[in-house]
Amino acid sequence: MPDYPSQMNEPNILPDDLDLPAEGRPAERSTAAYEYSINASTMGSSPDQARKLLYGSAAAAFLGALFSGFSTSDFVAHLDRQVHSIHCSFIPGASAQLGESGCRTVMMSPYSSLFRESMWGGLPISLLALAVFCYLLARSVTFSLENTLTKRHTTYLLAAWTLPVIMSVIYGLISASAIGALCKLCVGVYLTSAVGWGAAFLAHRKAPVEVGDHLGAWGRWFAVGCAYVLTMVLIFLVFSPKDVAPANGCGSLVKRSDDAGIMLTLHQGRGQADAVAVLDPLCPACRAFDKRIAASGLHDELAMKTVLFPLDNSCNWMVKDALHPGACKVSEALLCDEQRAPEVMAWAFEHQEEIKDKAKTNPKSVHSDLLKQFPHLKGCLGSGRIKNKLNKSLRWAVANALPVLTPQLFVEGTRVCDEDTDLGLEYTVAAMVDAAKSKGGR
Repeated sequence: MPDYPSQMNEPNILPDDLDLPAEGRPAERSTAAYEYSINASTMGSSPDQARKLLYGSAAAAFLGALFSGFSTSDFVAHLDRQVHSIHCSFIPGASAQLGESGCRTVMMSPYSSLFRESMWGGLPISLLALAVFCYLLARSVTFSLENTLTKRHTTYLLAAWTLPVIMSVIYGLISASAIGALCKLCVGVYLTSAVGWGAAFLAHRKAPVEVGDHLGAWGRWFAVGCAYVLTMVLIFLVFSPKDVAPANGCGSLVKRSDDAGIMLTLHQGRGQADAVAVLDPLCPACRAFDKRIAASGLHDELAMKTVLFPLDNSCNWMVKDALHPGACKVSEALLCDEQRAPEVMAWAFEHQEEIKDKAKTNPKSVHSDLLKQFPHLKGCLGSGRIKNKLNKSLRWAVANALPVLTPQLFVEGTRVCDEDTDLGLEYTVAAMVDAAKSKGGR
C-alpha cells in the first residue's frame, strides 16, 4: 500500500522547489502563522464569532452617531441666536419640544461646549462625539471584513471604545452633580458607549492572537480617527457665526447709580467690570441663568449687583397677572437682610415650584414659611419700610425703561441681548468685559 505523506490533507499546495527535511514532513511555517494556528486551536478563539460581535459594535456606533447627531443638530440650530425646539427622547429624532427639558438645560450649560469665550456658543462636545462614533462605525465594519481577524484589530477597537465610555462617565457625573438635569439623548450616548465597549470586549476574547509588532498599524488607525474629528471641527468652524457683535448689546441703562440702596450683592465677584443682574427670585429662567453664571466662572470676571424685579402683581403694577405668585414676598425677605440675602435666594431657587403653588391658593402661607425658615426676618417682613424699598427697586426699573421680563444682565451699563443669555453668554460677557478693560474698567 502506498506510503502517503502525513500532510496529504494540508489545504495549501507546496511549491516544487520547497526544501523538505529528511523525514519528509513539510518545512516549518513562519513563526506568526504557526503561533496563529496554535492559539486558534488551543485557546477557544473563534474568528467567526468575533466577526459577528463586531457587527454589534457597528450597530452601537451607529446608534451613538444618531444620538450625538441629533444633539449636534439642535446645538447648531441655536447658533442663529433664536429659540428652537430640542429633541429629548430615547428614540433618536423623536419628541422635539420648545419647553424646558433636561436636554435644553444640559445644552445651555457651559459644559455642553468648549471655547465658549472665544466663539459664540463654543465648539459642541456632541460634535466631537459624532465624529468618534462615525469613526468607530467605520472601523468596526472594516475590521469585520478583514480576511484574518485577530487581536491586533480587536485590541485597538477596544481601546478606541474606551474613550466614549470614559467621557460618558465624566459627563454623567457632571449632569447629576453640577447641572442637576438629565438629557435623554446624552443617556442614549452613555448606553451605546457601554454596549459598544462590551461588544468589542467580547470580540477581543474570541479573536485569535497574532504575534508581531502592531504599533505601526495602531498608529495609522489612530491618525485616521484624528482626521475624522479634525474634519468635523473644520466644517463646523467654517459655518459657525462670524458676524456677531455682542459688545454692542441691546440698549443701556439711563441711570446706573443706586441712590435708594436697593441693589444686593449676592456674589462676591472681584472683577473689573460692573454688572447688574435683574432677577425675579421665583423665575425658573433666573435660576437657570444664575447657575450658568456660576458654572462659567463669570462671577470672578464681574463685580455684580442684583436688582429685584418680581413679576407678581401683588406689588408690581407693570404686570396684569401674577406670573410668579409669591415673588413679591420673597423679594421683601431678600431686601430685609442683605448679609443673608444669598441664603434666602438659594432657598427660593430651590423651592420655587412649592412656593408658587402655595401662593396661588394661600398667599399668606409664603409669609409664614419665610418666617419659619428665617426667624430673624420677623418685624421686617411685610413692614411698610421694606415694602417701600421694594417699590423703589421697581421704580429703578421704570427709570431705566427696562422691559418687563427677567432675567436681564447689564455689563458696564450695556444690556446683554436676550438671545445672548444662553449659549452665547460666556462669549458675550467676555467681549463686554474686554471692552470695559480697554476703556479703563471701573
